[in-house]
Amino acid sequence: MVNPSTYSAQLADGTISVHVDRSLVPPIEMFGFGQRINPNRSFLFVSKVLGRFLPIRPSVMGNAFDLLARQIPADIPGPVLFIGIAEAGIGLGAGVHRRFRELTGRGDAIYICSTRHDLKLPLLCEFEEEHSHAPRHLLHEPCEARLRDLVHGATGLVLVDDEASTGKTFANIFAALPAKIRLKLKHTVLLTLTDWSEGAARAEITGTVSEATIVSGRYSWTPRGDFTAATPQVPYCDRPKRPEVCPDVARDWARLGVVDHLQGLNANAADDGITLVLGTGEHVWQPFLLAERLEKEGAEVFYSSVTRSPLSKGHAIGSVLSFSDNYGGTVPHYLYNVDPALYSKIILCSETGPENVCASLMSALGDPIVLSDVEGE
Repeated sequence: MVNPSTYSAQLADGTISVHVDRSLVPPIEMFGFGQRINPNRSFLFVSKVLGRFLPIRPSVMGNAFDLLARQIPADIPGPVLFIGIAEAGIGLGAGVHRRFRELTGRGDAIYICSTRHDLKLPLLCEFEEEHSHAPRHLLHEPCEARLRDLVHGATGLVLVDDEASTGKTFANIFAALPAKIRLKLKHTVLLTLTDWSEGAARAEITGTVSEATIVSGRYSWTPRGDFTAATPQVPYCDRPKRPEVCPDVARDWARLGVVDHLQGLNANAADDGITLVLGTGEHVWQPFLLAERLEKEGAEVFYSSVTRSPLSKGHAIGSVLSFSDNYGGTVPHYLYNVDPALYSKIILCSETGPENVCASLMSALGDPIVLSDVEGE
């Protein structure tokens, strides 16, 4: 446990400051600051252990999973429903769910994640992440009867996101759950890597509520009154309209619920040098499992992911690539803090076919290996 400390950053349109009250590891190892391209919120707490904005070793992520899973009561009423909030909470929620099951041996814990992809299947609910650049989240019903029974029978709930600033997203998802689920819940855990909300979501959630986090404290945002500069921008890329590619529900992993964590991707690490494994968007857990396996086999491996979160270069964001997404449409995607020259081998994992991966991304990465999790590959 570290002593209380204060950190701040001067962004283009204001100053973000945080006071850390509690931290299980040195705060500087957990987060930095970034500038959002978002009129709803100008700042971002850039996680250093999430594998989203900075490449990290899979074992570092694994340690975060362990620190958080150990804070969930082993006897939390079950079945236990874990919900990871897209995008940042997907891999985090999966990792904590897996570690919770390893620690407790419980088979009544199910994991499901929200998505911004409409799978054209029945919805459990939808909710808003109000400060986000893409606020609408969908939570689909599991297709398998066994998984549906776990979801609808849940009496324990674990909501997972990378950070909490106001607690509003947690309150929104709890309120959006069907009443027949919500009214049976006895204990809800609000789980984050960093929590600056000072317990704000507790008042909106019924039953017993607890928090699980690695760093907690409070933040303040002071806008610049004399700010007249143009809105910070990321590099432009041409994004022509293309046919939309919907994730294949027959091969989906977490959007439709999961209890067991099985690896579905396979590739070899570099014979010499460093390997970088990249996930894409919401397709992050299977790529992480691949990176984790390669690291356990003795390879030097880092993991990160392409994201749709728009950030400017500066502070914790040292470099930015912008390109069209691999799902079609015109939504830009980004890759941060990746220097291809540092890696002997880059494995780009996609749940769409290689033909859907943006050519400019391929060129910038030096023609990486594209590992597609699609039917027949």
